[in-house]
Amino acid sequence: MAAQAPPLVDSHAHVFHRGMPFVRDAWTVPDYDFRAEDLIATLDAHGVRFAVISGLSISGAWNEDTLEALRAHYRLRGTAILAPGTPRAELERLDSGGIVGLRLQLARIEPLPDFRGEAYHELFRHARDLGWHVHVSLEGPRLRPVLAALLETGLDLVIDHFGHPDPADPLGCDGLSAMLDAVDSGRTWIKLSGGFRLAGTAAWQDPHSDLQTVAQIVAGELVMKVGGERLLWGSDAPFVGYERRIGYAEVLRDYRAWVPDAALRERIDRTALELYFA
Repeated sequence: MAAQAPPLVDSHAHVFHRGMPFVRDAWTVPDYDFRAEDLIATLDAHGVRFAVISGLSISGAWNEDTLEALRAHYRLRGTAILAPGTPRAELERLDSGGIVGLRLQLARIEPLPDFRGEAYHELFRHARDLGWHVHVSLEGPRLRPVLAALLETGLDLVIDHFGHPDPADPLGCDGLSAMLDAVDSGRTWIKLSGGFRLAGTAAWQDPHSDLQTVAQIVAGELVMKVGGERLLWGSDAPFVGYERRIGYAEVLRDYRAWVPDAALRERIDRTALELYFA
């Protein structure tokens, strides 16, 4: 039974509804709602106890729906997307409502911001004072200089979606070695989440694309070289863009394939509880 036990913590999920604001250049806009109640019902249906709501790239710095969900459900925590220059009082308001991290949604962003500049320096200082971490989403080939700049801030880092490795060379991608170097700093965690996204953007519209192989390859490497103290698991529910191909049962199945050792999955749960709910 232990081999099939569900994880305690889903460290990456989203909530949204059609009436919320979306950024003008959103890569997609869902035509359905997935509110906090839907997330809780999904967790309950699969025996998952806690979840972390990730700041939603397509809604930019709009964090009110996440905050509403956190205030209504003690089982949830969240990360927020904030613009540089956001006043400390706003971070304190979010912190009091259950936000525990600052999400940098950088995928597809050109050029990347200057994270050593004064505006980000102030934002990072506020986040550090509150005990937040920085939640990084960026393509693997561009990770190294960003991780170097962020580690200088003294903040803990959580890297999204396996570090988005290059699907053409996932183990040779510099992002993988950059992540491993960052883990050696003692202040970095990596999420085994959104594995179905790792095949690349072309796979999104291909109903026959292979959504498992890249994640399985990279997960094996991370399990071997990082271990449960620095790994997290997340579903990426409700699987925006992939709803017709992926469900919660499927991502649980994939997670057990990535991490077949039940004791290691239990350690990953403890890691998530310590990071998000301590």
